[in-house]
Amino acid sequence: MIKENIAFKNLFVTVGTTKFSKLIDTITKKEVLDILQSLGITFVQLQTGKDFPGPKLDPNVEQLCSIRSESGSYTVELEKKITLKYNEYFEDFNNEIEKSDLVISHAGAGTCLEVLHKKKPLLVVINEDLMDNHQMELAEELENQGYLYHCTCNTLVQALKQDFSALKHYSKPEKFVFSRFLDKCIGLSDGK
Repeated sequence: MIKENIAFKNLFVTVGTTKFSKLIDTITKKEVLDILQSLGITFVQLQTGKDFPGPKLDPNVEQLCSIRSESGSYTVELEKKITLKYNEYFEDFNNEIEKSDLVISHAGAGTCLEVLHKKKPLLVVINEDLMDNHQMELAEELENQGYLYHCTCNTLVQALKQDFSALKHYSKPEKFVFSRFLDKCIGLSDGK
């Protein structure tokens, strides 16, 4: 059940550099948009990756919106008072994370760590179409440690009902741990 005191406004959805159109399409399904609206989300920024053909909206949603396109970017205004903005990539990816209240992401290690370091609630969506799905292992481990939730496109609606306030903050590793370890290994210090 969605916890009453959680109120998000801005959602950032990212697929990284690989194609994951199933996630982008799932976000625009009526049942997902209904959940997003119940969370208080009014703006969804979607980073679509390369070769994005344009918004492919759920037929139940398409009739209730207006679509504008400018320079490869699409903006969809929904009757539900949610704006969807689609961009292939961003010059300043970290800024998009900073502006968000919640992030839905593919399970790439780099993206997961960037979001966790910014202390943003993270829902990782596993791309089941990948052959070697090492992303599943990473997502499961980080969820087991309490840092994020993970799901598939088919279970996204249920996953959005989780209590995101229960997630732990991921602390940045100490900067010099590795260099001190190397110094100790080669005899330059006693490891202190």
